[in-house]
Amino acid sequence: MTEIQQTADPLSRDHTTGSLLRFAFPTILMMISMGLYTVIDTIFVARFVDTDALSALNIVCPIINLIVGFGTMLATGGSAIVARKMGAGEHTRAAQDLTLIIGAGILSGVLIALFGTIFIDRIVWGLGANEILFPYCREYLFILLLFAPANILQVLFQNLIVTAGRPGLGMVLGMGAGIVNILLDYIFMVPLRMGIEGAAFGTGIGYMIPAVTGLLFFSLRKTGLHLQKPVLDISVLTKSCTNGCSEMVSQAATAVSTFLFNRIMMRLLGEDGVAAITIIIYTQFLLSALYIGFSMGVAPVISYDYGKRDGRQLKNVFSICIRTIVSVSIFVFAAALIFGPQLVHIFSEKGTPVYEIARDGFMIFPFSFLFCGLNIFASAAFTALSNGKLSAVLSFLRTFGTITVLLLLLPRFLGVMGVWLAIPLSESITMIVSLIFLGRLRTVFDLMGPLI
Repeated sequence: MTEIQQTADPLSRDHTTGSLLRFAFPTILMMISMGLYTVIDTIFVARFVDTDALSALNIVCPIINLIVGFGTMLATGGSAIVARKMGAGEHTRAAQDLTLIIGAGILSGVLIALFGTIFIDRIVWGLGANEILFPYCREYLFILLLFAPANILQVLFQNLIVTAGRPGLGMVLGMGAGIVNILLDYIFMVPLRMGIEGAAFGTGIGYMIPAVTGLLFFSLRKTGLHLQKPVLDISVLTKSCTNGCSEMVSQAATAVSTFLFNRIMMRLLGEDGVAAITIIIYTQFLLSALYIGFSMGVAPVISYDYGKRDGRQLKNVFSICIRTIVSVSIFVFAAALIFGPQLVHIFSEKGTPVYEIARDGFMIFPFSFLFCGLNIFASAAFTALSNGKLSAVLSFLRTFGTITVLLLLLPRFLGVMGVWLAIPLSESITMIVSLIFLGRLRTVFDLMGPLI
């Protein structure tokens, strides 16, 4: 057996519940680590700067969403192409496509950094910053734009290293980046008193660790999936973007919905309302990391089996995934509902307006965790099956279509209560569509046969 075949072994085995969870576990842990250091960023800002700086994080969050969305689109769509070609035995072409995708990510990051810094003032005012929040927003966003190439690369390597059959390395990189970010946050913001600029530098340097290590990993490998002179095939980039467009749709829609959340809360409750919704959104990201990590972790397995046309194993993998998602959804919902006030207290002192607003939100929005796990998995699964259209539909419904309509309507009649209800209602509506789409896959897998 050649080394490249050995590298593919974790993808090609007949998975049980235990083996699939073991394969996905490093990615799950990596995403939880990323979620933790993202949330810790906001905790440091809230505790060591002020709640206006916390509000500023959420004001500029849509731009970060768009950068991560572009990287995730290229990563998930490209990983599906690479894994499918590996499954079909086209190993050289898979390596060439890998190199092309990484190069496109670097170039895109440089262009984003260039144009973003040139037009930064217009961007910040356009996002809805007021006179109080503008200085915080500008300082934070300017620094993170400089690290845009590293941000895109870290997202790429989160997926591509798993596709290369090394999810454990991805886990180590994610955890390492998180630990470094936390340490730098403390150093920059407490002893050095750099304020929100310290938070931005800590995050940016954290991006550099998986970015640089990923480049070294694929550059130094001589066999298996590694960097080779690419073939300039525009169709590979086009297919990567179209196949992964659901992830871009998801992040772009999240950017728009975050913008709407900020504007509505600013109108209803001012800066304290924006700070409260920031706590909710970042906590939601942390608790959703289980679903995102699991879905990212199993996606290469789905793509590989799809490339082999192994309908029997695809049915098996999907069955395991659905059972796992349902169990995790119940656990996360219960944890969020029970420990909501304690989570809010980490960000804001009890008795403050920000604490009271966010605590009330935690009585309602955790119901979204009963539904969002299935939606996240379904979208990732259709991307892995190279069906970017269905994946995009689900992402659009979940993060933009339904939530935008609900945000524009419910607060008019229910005030702040309408803001909190918009999230779980949007997820529940999308779950119905997800179940319909997933139900049709059984017939498709049956037609494939055991191994065609």
